[in-house]
Order: sequence, then C-alpha cells, then structure tokens
Amino acid sequence: MDDEAKTSGHSEAWPDGAGPEPMPRLFRGLSGRLLWLTMIFVMMAEILIFVPSVAGMRMNWLRDRLDTAAAAGIVIDGLQPAELPRAVQDDTLLATGTKVIALRKDGTSRLLAAADLPPQVDDQYDLAHTPLLASTRDALDTLFFGGGKVMRVFGPVGESDMIIELVMTDDALRKEMLKYSKMMLLLSLLISLITAVLIFVAINRMMILPIRRLTLSMQTFSEQPDDPARIFAADKSRGELAVAGRHLSAMQRELQRTLRQQKNLVDLGLAVSKINHDMRNILASAQLMSDRLTDVDDPMVRSFAPKLLRTIDRAVGYTTEVLAYGQASEAEPRRRRIRLAELCQEVREILAIDPESGIEFVEQVPPDVEIDCDGEQIFRVIHNLCRNAFQALLAFDASETAVVRRITLTAHRVGSVVSITVDDTGPGMPRKARENLFSAFRGSARSGGTGLGLVIARELVIAHGGTIGLVEKPGPGTQFRIEIPDCPVSLDDYRARA
Repeated sequence: MDDEAKTSGHSEAWPDGAGPEPMPRLFRGLSGRLLWLTMIFVMMAEILIFVPSVAGMRMNWLRDRLDTAAAAGIVIDGLQPAELPRAVQDDTLLATGTKVIALRKDGTSRLLAAADLPPQVDDQYDLAHTPLLASTRDALDTLFFGGGKVMRVFGPVGESDMIIELVMTDDALRKEMLKYSKMMLLLSLLISLITAVLIFVAINRMMILPIRRLTLSMQTFSEQPDDPARIFAADKSRGELAVAGRHLSAMQRELQRTLRQQKNLVDLGLAVSKINHDMRNILASAQLMSDRLTDVDDPMVRSFAPKLLRTIDRAVGYTTEVLAYGQASEAEPRRRRIRLAELCQEVREILAIDPESGIEFVEQVPPDVEIDCDGEQIFRVIHNLCRNAFQALLAFDASETAVVRRITLTAHRVGSVVSITVDDTGPGMPRKARENLFSAFRGSARSGGTGLGLVIARELVIAHGGTIGLVEKPGPGTQFRIEIPDCPVSLDDYRARA
C-alpha cells in the first residue's frame, strides 16, 4: 500500500517519470544570458559614444593640419616678394601632408606651395562653420567610403582675418580614423567584458544563487514534503528574495501542518470505520432491550423510556452517518418546520446538568418560534455548542463562589430568518482557538479536544444556507450566534403543491 502511494505521488509530481529537472549550468542559465546581454548593451552604448568621438577626432586631425600649414604659410608670407625654392615647397607640402597651400589675406589669395595640382576637388570643408550633424555625417562618409578623394579644407589663422586653405587627399585621414576605430573597438570590448563580469559576479551573488537555493529547496521538499529537515532555511535580510524565502519557508511549514492534519483525518476515519461496525451492533442490541422497557408498568420507567429510545435511535443514526462525513460530506438537510422550543428542551434534557454542579441552564425561546430545518442536524449543532459551554464551565474555577456559571439559550425570528444564540459566562476562548475556530484539530478550546465539533456544526449550518460565528461580548464568556433562513420555495414547486 505504501509503495503504491509513493509511486503514485512520484508520478503525479513528475509525469514523465524522469525525476526533477536539473538546474541549468551557470553560463547557460539566467546569469549566462545576463552576461551576454550586458556585453551587448555596453557595446551598443560604446557605439553611440563612438560616432561623435570619431567625428571629433577627424575635426582635430584636420585642425592640426590646418594649424601646421598656417604656421608655415605665415613664414612663407613674410618672405615676400621672394619666392620659395622648389625643394623647400616640396618639403613644406610633405611636412603638412598636402598638395596645395594657399593664404587668403586682404581679399587676395596667394599660392604659397603647390605640387601635382588635382584636376578637381571632391569635397570642401569649412572648419570655422561646421555643424555637429554635418561633421558626424562627413566623418562616417570618410570612414566607410573614403580613400583616394581630394578635399579642400580652409579655416581662419588664429584670431586674424587671414584664411589658410589646403588641398589634400583623404588617405592619411582615413588611415588615422581606422586606427582610432580599432583602438576604440578594443577598448569597448575590454570595458564591456569587465562590466559584464562585475555585473555577473554581483548578480550571481545577489540573485542567481538565492534563486537556485529557492529552486533546490522546492525540488527537495516536493520529493518528501513530510520531512521537516527539507524546509527552506530562510535568512533575516531585507531583500526581496529573502522575503520570498521566508514566505516559502512559512508555506512549507503550513503545508506540512496540513499534511499532518490530513493524516490525522485518515487515521481517524480508519479508526471510526473499525469502531462503527461494532458500535452499531451494540446499539442495536441496546435498542432491542430498550423496546421492552415500554412494557414495564413502573411509572418512572415509562417516563424515561421514550427519552432513552430517542437517544439510542439518534446514536444509531449518528453511527450510520459518521462515515459519510469522513468520505464526502454531510447528507442534504431534510427540512420541515418544527418548534424550536421543543428542540431546545430536548437539548437541555440530553445534557442532564446536575443541579449540584452550580451551573444554570436558562432557556429563553418563545414557544411560537418555528424554524425551517432538518431537526436532527440543528439538534446536533445546538447540542454541540451547549455541551462545549457546559464543559468549559465545569473546568472553570469553582472555588470562586461569587462567580455565576450560566448557559443561556435564546432565539427569535426576524422576517424569514431565525437567530439562535448560545451564551455562557465561562472563561472565554483562548487566542489560538479563536484564530483557528473552525479548523479541525486546531480549533479546540480545551486540552485533548479535536475541534471537529465546530467544524461539523459549521458544515451543517452552511448546508441550511445559514451562518455561524463567534460574537464579541463585553463581559467574560463565549457567545455563538446561528442564523438559519427559511428555505425559499420556487414558483414551480408552489404551483405543483397548489
């Protein structure tokens, strides 16, 4: 039996029968994806930084060439009207990396040095008036499509009104830009790798490892949920995952308590099923012997015999219905109108409170109050509440003679609802019993109790469409209120009866 249960539980938890799914490897799980995403995002950020930086690098390179040519041009201009020898011009052009150097001054332009004049100029750049977007566009054009193009670059010489002009190819510029791009690429890769590793280590410590602990705890707990050693050991930090761990630990403890309660219910049902068979036989024999008491001529025996017979009949009915509670639920109420005062009087007689106990039983139920209910089921509810009150008063400290020990049973009708109140002057319910009022094995107010009585009472009242609850009262003691509405009659049933 146990082996079958274990096998069944394993197949339900893991339908494919392969056992719990293993955790992914470190770099193939969430942390690995985070590592790659971090590198990609850092590279994207570096690209956004690279575009304006390469445009700035291009402008600085051109300004350096322009400044160098301007210094040489001022020297050459100071030698007027003499003309530089050809060798000096070639050295000047080689030093500046240009083909033509011209100086514009006082509205006139003078060619300072020239060699291999190009037939045409492909692009012109005014370094004094170059917008950022235009500079970025020109830089990308030179980087991706440059090489072999002739460009004319001009700009002012310092703070003067002179303008220096250069004509050169973009080969040297593109070479420097490619070198700069490679350096930026390597630097970006290094930055992204370092950033990703740091984030990887931090996230693994703060998130991935705690998540793996939570997942592993769920897996091990699901394999054997009744083992207390498999409950997740949560820490006391303030992080979100620490809070989730504490909730998981509390949930696992609550689940273990629920499993223990279910086991208790299973054991109780098995014990009741064993006792029920023999109990019915004993009660049946007692019922046969009690039937003969009606033939006895003793007046006292005749007065007690009907009550004894009703009690035995009720006990037999309980034994036949007790297994239904363990297997499914209580039977549907067989409702009819009864006088509530007679039912409460029967509860009082069954309790049989000894006058010497000092406990009073006050019954304040008007004789004209009728209730639409299953008499046996409501009797069980009221009898259970009154018996609990009686046992609480018996356990109350009897040495205090001034303490009034009383059970008050009242009822009244408001419209189509009958309200029944069971009140006592006992010590009241403990806090734990209040918190688990209608929970089996947890809602008992006395030591050794199971709390099943209130659970059964609540189920019976709900089956009638009513409510039952604990009422707060200013003084000591416990007060329960039951409200039972009349059973509504559908129009079709009314017409059928009419």
